Amino acid sequence: MKHLLSLEKLPRADFEKILRDAVVFKKERGQSQARPLAGQTWALIFSKSSTRTRVSFETGIRELGGGVMFLNANDIQLGRGEPIKDTARVLGRMIHGAVIRTYAQSDVEEFAEFSKIPTINALTDAEHPCQIIADIQTFEEKRGPIAGKVVTFVGDGACNVPVSWIFAAAKLGFELRIAAPKAFQPDAEILRRAGGKIVCTEDLPAAASGADLLYTDVWVSMGKEAEAVERIKILGGYQINQKLVKLARPDALVMHCLPAYRGKEIDAETFEANADTIFTQAENRLHAQKAVLNWAVS
Repeated sequence: MKHLLSLEKLPRADFEKILRDAVVFKKERGQSQARPLAGQTWALIFSKSSTRTRVSFETGIRELGGGVMFLNANDIQLGRGEPIKDTARVLGRMIHGAVIRTYAQSDVEEFAEFSKIPTINALTDAEHPCQIIADIQTFEEKRGPIAGKVVTFVGDGACNVPVSWIFAAAKLGFELRIAAPKAFQPDAEILRRAGGKIVCTEDLPAAASGADLLYTDVWVSMGKEAEAVERIKILGGYQINQKLVKLARPDALVMHCLPAYRGKEIDAETFEANADTIFTQAENRLHAQKAVLNWAVS
């Protein structure tokens, strides 16, 4: 049985297969007769709000022949304090797979352990593996293999998105630079576990110099709203804008995993100049998700 709980735990060969399959699913959308989820019912169990993740997974499950139900954690007994392992043991006897978007990484891992059905991490505070798979698909679609390239992440370098980028860089052989204030750089233990060529710095211009991809995310992640004022104050200088883009390679891509707050992590001019890439990145969530689902049941 396969679970996608973390890019750290995803074997490189499986990572590469998912990326290859995502390309095929995109190319053959509306034409392929493959229905690997036929006769199956999958649940989306979300404790956090979502646009791209929910729509891409619901659409993807249906296009692969499966049925899907959306379960807001507050609408089921989880919201009243039922242990995740009890919910998992119930659902595991009724459904065929689960996609979970929640706060604690341990909840996703415990669900997988006790449900005994394929389980996919659709975002936790620790990692966002599906996002980075779609991001890499987008980069390779536009610029070829990511191996040997330079990816620069700008902003909160300790949140789930850059952590998944760290594990991806180590597995796929590209350089990752994280430009962030010292307090917002990833934990040293994560860097130690990942290995690879990861550079953490407060020097934003140096991190952007010669980069093949400039990437950012919101400064205030879900669950961090109480810290908003302090975060915006500290991260204020870590923005992708036209001045920064000029330091990267002439053909560098700019990405944002959305939603975007113009004037904060990215300025409006730079966002709109790179909108085609950013919304291709969002679209590719569907194709990447289908590849993950197909892998999970194969």
